[in-house]
Order: sequence, then C-alpha cells, then structure tokens
Amino acid sequence: MIVMGLPGPDLTDGLRDLIRRVQPGGFIFFTRNMAEASQFHGLVKECAELVRHPTIMTVDQEGGRVARLAVMGERPASGEELARAGKEEWFYEHGQWTGKVMKLVGLNLNLAPVLDYAPRARAGVDNSLAGRCFGENPKEVIRRAGEFLRGMQEEGVKGTGKHFPGYTFCGLDPHGDLPLVDRTRAEMEEELSVFREVGQRCDSIMVGHAQFPAWGKSSGPASLNREIVTGLLKETLGYRGLVMTDDLEMGAIANRYGSAEASRQAVRAGEEILLICHNPACVEIARDALAEMPEKDWAGAVESVEKFGRTLFKPSEVFDAKGWREANEATKVLREKVKGV
Repeated sequence: MIVMGLPGPDLTDGLRDLIRRVQPGGFIFFTRNMAEASQFHGLVKECAELVRHPTIMTVDQEGGRVARLAVMGERPASGEELARAGKEEWFYEHGQWTGKVMKLVGLNLNLAPVLDYAPRARAGVDNSLAGRCFGENPKEVIRRAGEFLRGMQEEGVKGTGKHFPGYTFCGLDPHGDLPLVDRTRAEMEEELSVFREVGQRCDSIMVGHAQFPAWGKSSGPASLNREIVTGLLKETLGYRGLVMTDDLEMGAIANRYGSAEASRQAVRAGEEILLICHNPACVEIARDALAEMPEKDWAGAVESVEKFGRTLFKPSEVFDAKGWREANEATKVLREKVKGV
C-alpha cells in the first residue's frame, strides 16, 4: 500500500534491506534519482527485482515544469502551451510520446493528467497549478486530458487523474500548507464534471490535500476524509480504479500529522496507495502503523493494489538507447510545433 521515494541515484545496502523488509507497492522517482537514462533504467530494474510482487513504478511526467525525465532528455510542452496552441490531435500525440519515453526506462504509471482547469480570473494565484492545466474550463480539459490519456494508455503506461476533488479554486500551494476551498457542493459540480467524464477512464485517481468545508466544517484534508474518498469518489461517482493520496510529506499534511497518524487516517478514509516521497524513515513508520491496524481496515485496499499490479509491465532487461534518442527527438519536435503556433 506504500509507494516510496528514494534519496538518490543509487541504492545503498541499507535501502536494499529496507525495501526487502517493507515490500512496498511501488516507487516514485524524482530528478534526484536520475543521472542519465541507462543508469535510471538500471535503478528502476533493481527496485523491481527487490520486491516479490508486481511493482508500481511512477513519476510526475506532465510536461513543462513538471516533467522529471527532462533532466535526462527533452522537456515536453506544458499543458498550458498545448492549450494555447489548441490543436486537439497534439494532446493525443503528447500522450503517445510521454508513454513511449516512460516505458523505455521502465515506468508503468504516470501521475498525470492534471484534471484541474485554469480560469483566466485565477491567473497569478499561487496554488501549484501554474502552467499545468489543459484548459480554462471543464469542457476543454475533458476533451484534451482524455486524448492525452488515450495516447499514453495505448503505449501501455497507465494514467492518474489529479487532484480530486479539485485544486482549481485553492488559494495556497499544498506543498507548503493546507488550502481551504470554500465552494458549495453545487459549485463543486464544475470540478467534479471532469472526474465524472475523463476521471473514469483513468487507471488511478490522486486525492489532493485541500480542505473542503462543504464536506464537513472540520473535515481536514480531502485525502484523509472518508466522506470524500469513499463517499464522494467511490460511492457517488462510482470510481472503481486505484485511489491514492498525494505525497503525505507535503506541508498540508506534515504540519498537522505524523507519518503514522496520516497513514492510519488515509486508510480509514478509503485510500489504497499512500505516497511517501522523500524520507525512507517515514516509510518504516507508516508500515508499522498499518501493521498495527485491524486487517479489516486494509484488506480491501491490498486486494485493489494486487489487482492493479497484475496489469503492470516489468522494466525491460536491457535499456534501448536508440529508442530513447528517437522518442526524445519526437518529443522535441512536438514541443517546437506547439510553441511555433
């Protein structure tokens, strides 16, 4: 149930022991793990070999400023740049090349697409979304994110819709502290319409760290709120894919809860994957907290993760350097087309 981050580009003996002991559901990678593409492919492959079950290998590869693999290759166009160009077929092409590049280094799940939207009236608000959205309104995002998702899934890479139930009207960046989204349930139907449409085609949904008083005045972060995770996402919207938290080490969570309490609350809310992106010590704390919970609290989540795992591909045995160069060149060509409009 834990997807963990690693501190650097190589595994130490201590990290190998931790991975063998904890047996995480997967790994999330950042630029700190990437020296060059063949090295990174080797790291992903070694991580997979240390775990006894199919393993989630994930990264944030949206495009623009949130494109971890760009440190080793080309930076894809951002959601905002694609939206400005306005050519629907380029969203599909963006998904295709994103999937190809990810698969070449062994990554099977992208933490994308962003399903939030960017109204012009919200321009300049520092809520983490700058440059990342596929449109100014839900209808644009539904069409475009759906095409991106289709292109990526056709390459075998799964997609994650984020940030449920919607960061569009956040006033703060949850990396730093807990945003408040003071929208009524009726008003939230705008944000939820994207998750109702394209979200249902996503292989997983990430629940964000914002507070929504419409689901309880003292409701806390959505990611830890059972009324939102289970009641709204699973029961009202009928979502049947994998459900995960955003990083539990973000300020919105870490400023209020320790790793153990955050993990317990997330599982009770109905989360199936806990993202712990930075500190390996927090991974052990979370694992111990889960182990102390009654089996009935986590058995359904484990079943969901196992089901998801059966659909994942493993990293290739050998890194395809030629394929990597070609996929990155195509990424560059698309980026230049987009910027040239």
